[in-house]
Amino acid sequence: MDNRRPTVQMLGRFQPWHQGHTELFKRAFKKTGRVAIMIRDTGEENHNRLDMLQKLKDEGFQYDKDYIVMDVPNIVDITYGRDVGYTISEERLDKEIEDISATKIRNKEKG
Repeated sequence: MDNRRPTVQMLGRFQPWHQGHTELFKRAFKKTGRVAIMIRDTGEENHNRLDMLQKLKDEGFQYDKDYIVMDVPNIVDITYGRDVGYTISEERLDKEIEDISATKIRNKEKG
């Protein structure tokens, strides 16, 4: 991936990656055709990166062309000054998608 090209950032835990994340990814991808998925290190062990990569591949996206995945510190705030050349956007998805809860999925998996 060319780091100089405009890219949309997705920041989160993504534990586990679910349909809501996929739909958000698709929205992000439409903006620039490239997404940097930044996984926050919260010390939790239930992130399945291979599952995320497979789900995006199943949707037709190619790693290192359409998106990259990066581990980042446990970022809890994004601060910026005046016009810095980028925007911060909140995407609103359908209620059915927004109601997906990774916590509920994790609890189900535990069992």
